[in-house]
Amino acid sequence: FFISTPDLLDRLRSAFNTNSEIPYDEFFDQVRNAPLLVLDDLGAQTSTPWVKEKLDQLLNYRFNSELPTVIVAIIPIEQLEDRIRTRLTDPNLCHIYAVEEKQALLEYSWGPEFELQKSMTFDNFDWRRVNLLPEQRQNLEQAFRLALDFAKSPEGWLVFMGVTGCGKTHLAAAIVNYRYQANQPALFIVVPEFLDHLRSTFSPESKVSYDQLFERVKTAPLLIMDDFGEQSTTPWAREKLYHVINYRYNARLATVITTRYSLQEILEEIE
Repeated sequence: FFISTPDLLDRLRSAFNTNSEIPYDEFFDQVRNAPLLVLDDLGAQTSTPWVKEKLDQLLNYRFNSELPTVIVAIIPIEQLEDRIRTRLTDPNLCHIYAVEEKQALLEYSWGPEFELQKSMTFDNFDWRRVNLLPEQRQNLEQAFRLALDFAKSPEGWLVFMGVTGCGKTHLAAAIVNYRYQANQPALFIVVPEFLDHLRSTFSPESKVSYDQLFERVKTAPLLIMDDFGEQSTTPWAREKLYHVINYRYNARLATVITTRYSLQEILEEIE
């Protein structure tokens, strides 16, 4: 019996419906007693008390019954629920095989919503704009060279401040494209959209868990946070951004921020 974890939970929920072809108890028993169960994408589910209870019931039953089970987890085993992790690390019954990847796909490629950013490179960035004053042109050239140096060896933090349309996002995206060309990891997020996605993970329909998305952003080897300051200034938003920034600062992870606000205004956003 093969099924992904999110699909399993969706089918269990739908089985409560009176119009369901298979009643909840019958379907759950079918999965629980399958001669061989392959449970894919463990860790992609939304983490709610109900979800934790169902997974615990399923895996605890199969563990105690010593039924053949294959589990594909998309998160490190250390991030699994305590009871599940205890079962999976039992040396008398379980074998763990770690399939090594350099980095997650999310950190290596642009999402479909970033078609414009995919075309933004250092080669097509024009810092010699004729409509600029000499001082402005010199400042833009310096920003260009700083971004290029950072792309070659990301270390520390780089913050681009300026009015809309001055080239902040282009330089930030060019850094990402440079790293991708070198087959190196980077993650580009638009801060307001990231917070919206983070909220959406609380929905039962979400295919990505809150913990999974937040961890990817928080621990990305190189993170670009575009449009910082454009997000809603709610306590929840400030808390999440503070957690990301504080973690990355303490871990000394390379970070690029673009914003049209001053440093003081940015600090007020996260304090």
